[in-house]
Amino acid sequence: MAAEESASQAYSEDSLRKKLSRHARAAGEEVVERALQFHYVLQKPDLPGWARARIIGALGYFVLPLDAIPDIIPGAGYADDLGVLALAFFTVAGHIDEDVRAKARARLRRWFGTKADAAAVNENAPSL
Repeated sequence: MAAEESASQAYSEDSLRKKLSRHARAAGEEVVERALQFHYVLQKPDLPGWARARIIGALGYFVLPLDAIPDIIPGAGYADDLGVLALAFFTVAGHIDEDVRAKARARLRRWFGTKADAAAVNENAPSL
């Protein structure tokens, strides 16, 4: 419970923007896409409180600098973040509609380019 509260307190739109601006390439497209989907679904005014809390907790875990597997470990550092984001995704998937997915995909393309040009990520403080 204390870890969940700490993660929820760590999340803010600014903390997510900073994390993504510094670590988008290392985190990888799958993690970034899930985080972006959560960012956009949080903007929906009709999102139930329980779903909002689950998403904020997952994003808080993602932005925390210290977690179960330190993010600096090459190849494995974001595995736990992806797991937390995936678990939260499965519990709130019904609220992530095509509009939310389209916004996340568009932002992902702006940062990473197409799948064929994944090295084209923009690391200059992306705006959400």
